[in-house]
Amino acid sequence: MSDTAQLPEPAAELLDIAGRVTAPWLRRSIAGAAAAHGIDADEWNDLDAAVGRTSAVVLAQLEALLATDVDEQRTNPLSLYRAAVGDATDLLQRHGVPTPAPDAFAAEHFPDDPYRLGPATWSDVDPDLHTPGLTWGAWKAMTVLQRRRDEGRR
Repeated sequence: MSDTAQLPEPAAELLDIAGRVTAPWLRRSIAGAAAAHGIDADEWNDLDAAVGRTSAVVLAQLEALLATDVDEQRTNPLSLYRAAVGDATDLLQRHGVPTPAPDAFAAEHFPDDPYRLGPATWSDVDPDLHTPGLTWGAWKAMTVLQRRRDEGRR
């Protein structure tokens, strides 16, 4: 990741903590899905590569998003994590891990996440991301609202 000094403080804090917790979250998610079927993912020789690739992509996307002006952002940070399950899903399927029983809500809203790896909240990634994630969201909302007020639109 690059220098976070150019980011607003809430974004820099979110990115900093995400840098520490993203790979462990992904590894836990994959290992948990495999363990639910009695499979030890730690024995897979391609686990580290998949975790490394996906983590690097998520963190690069997160950094780019957080560096984007709030009025130009078209997604949110947690959505990046939810969308980052493709490589993990492929890995689990390659190793023969059965998918969980279908869940109508998950199938409709997250069709590319059959193992339900994507987080619903920041705490699902890591409890250390809960407060920074909410703080960033509040900061973004405040920034947008203040801009609209300054423009006479609120």
